[in-house]
Amino acid sequence: MRTDAQPSHLPVMLAQALDGLRILGNGRYLDGTFGRGGHARAVLDRLGPEGRLLVMDKDPEAIATAHALFSADPRVAVYRGSFADLGHWDETAPGLDGVFFDLGVSSPQLDVAERGFSFSKDGPLDMRMDPDSGESAANWLARATDAEIADVLWTYGEEKLSRKIARTIVARRDDTPLLRTAQLADLIASVVGRGDSKIHPATRSFQAIRIFINRELVDLEQGLDAAFARLKPGGRLVVISFHSLEDRIVKRFIAAHAKAPPGNRRMPAERDFTPTMVDVSGALRAEYAETSVNPRARSAVMRVAEKLPLEAAA
Repeated sequence: MRTDAQPSHLPVMLAQALDGLRILGNGRYLDGTFGRGGHARAVLDRLGPEGRLLVMDKDPEAIATAHALFSADPRVAVYRGSFADLGHWDETAPGLDGVFFDLGVSSPQLDVAERGFSFSKDGPLDMRMDPDSGESAANWLARATDAEIADVLWTYGEEKLSRKIARTIVARRDDTPLLRTAQLADLIASVVGRGDSKIHPATRSFQAIRIFINRELVDLEQGLDAAFARLKPGGRLVVISFHSLEDRIVKRFIAAHAKAPPGNRRMPAERDFTPTMVDVSGALRAEYAETSVNPRARSAVMRVAEKLPLEAAA
């Protein structure tokens, strides 16, 4: 996940990401998920004086870090917002030689109890990556119907007991409003049970609520389209995912641009397919040397695609 260079916040798959971006010294690159800048700083180190690094993040703390790190470097521009809106940033209009997304919640967000992402640290039940916009998890859980809650838990967390958890939340919230992460985690554990699993019973539900509150999958779909539109021919897209829902979207996006859809003999013949991207890497995973010192890299999946030159796509 998005991290800084401190031992507990190592940037995941850094070497593979740099290789995937195939950085040109005078190129223009966008890091759409700055976090604490581990990947961005490594990209900047490879840029020459004519290079340009654009960094984005929803999180005001991440943006503050970016300004602190790069305010004196004229090669860097900083923008607060979701990468779904990268096409609205004038700095991307000249075209990009590379776009990098490191998806999911960042390590600093998980580690700070007040952000409300983690059940291992009791804090306000917030979960917003941008605390200045949108609805907190506590407010949503206070008003959503049991059907709406169950749908989120199943769709984004594949929680088998989604309906039972949702009914319990709705039944208890009038007497005891859910305002803290520990409250929600304990409620879910009382429904699911602890069992023998090393994984906390609230893991899937917390993931699901976080994804929903932050529109993560919607933003990903929009961000991939925007990245493709802004990439120059020959530009690279590099995406690191941390769970199957994200990776599935990235995989399908690349395939839709790189491969002809499967034929169906019962349907009329499709027109000729013209690829607009090439799948450079398939699914890449962190090597043992990294996962042994950075457990958060174990679930990471990286995909790399390249936008085809216009003559190749014609």
